[in-house]
Amino acid sequence: MNEQKQNDSIERNRPETTSVSNSFETNSTSAAATKRVLIVTAVDAEKEAVLRGLGDQAAYFDVIAAGVGPASAAAGTAAALAFVSAAAGASALAQGFAAPSEPDAAQASAASSRPGPLAGTGLTPAYTLVVSAGIGGGFPGRADVGSLVVADAMVAADLGSQTPDGFLSVDELGFGSSRVAADAVLAARLRHELQQAGLAVSGGTAVTVSTATGTAETAAELLRRVPDAAAEGMEGFGVATAAQQFGVPALELRAISNAVGPRDRDAWRIKDALDALQAASSILREVLTS
Repeated sequence: MNEQKQNDSIERNRPETTSVSNSFETNSTSAAATKRVLIVTAVDAEKEAVLRGLGDQAAYFDVIAAGVGPASAAAGTAAALAFVSAAAGASALAQGFAAPSEPDAAQASAASSRPGPLAGTGLTPAYTLVVSAGIGGGFPGRADVGSLVVADAMVAADLGSQTPDGFLSVDELGFGSSRVAADAVLAARLRHELQQAGLAVSGGTAVTVSTATGTAETAAELLRRVPDAAAEGMEGFGVATAAQQFGVPALELRAISNAVGPRDRDAWRIKDALDALQAASSILREVLTS
């Protein structure tokens, strides 16, 4: 893919800037009535591949393109979670299903311990699961180009500080955590079903970076920081952190378009990766909503 074609492709796939309320108006009523799965991609090409795979199963999912990078991914995910949770609560109230004026001890404890924006509100998330889905890089020998990775964890591999003695993660600095665990049961189930469907899939950690790897040295450094790294993306940790704030489990699904290492655009197989993402999406309802 030459420079001009790549730039054209990025422009075509850049997510439109639209309000979350516009994106979810048609689903606010159904969100109040049934639990759903939120799938978050970076760009429209990934979103369209997921929707093609879901086909007539799309009614059980909301799929959004939140933008490139962990900040956009976290903001878009949090906005979607907040809007649909609020819509579900408003719909329930409109139908006369108000919360008890004096909740019992278990209800009070659950409401007060709920993380993030829903803490103490009495609202419950309208989604049962959030999935970060898209194409990305695969670490050679762990995730081949054209294969899939269903992550065991999402790690912000460049969140920390450089020191004279090397990189220190945010965990080592004592400022928080750079890791969000995936839902282990659902991750294992999804990998099994993908394998049963004849798709090449592996586990391991999906690292999230703000700058895509383009050298062998950086790839080696990422493996030093995260020894079980299988895939590289730019959104997974952001999506998972937003989901964690709302008390919703998360998964990351990556279709591998290129090897993590020296940047070689001629070796990228974006179409193959999008086809793999579409194929994986075709079985998501059976695995994730059953």
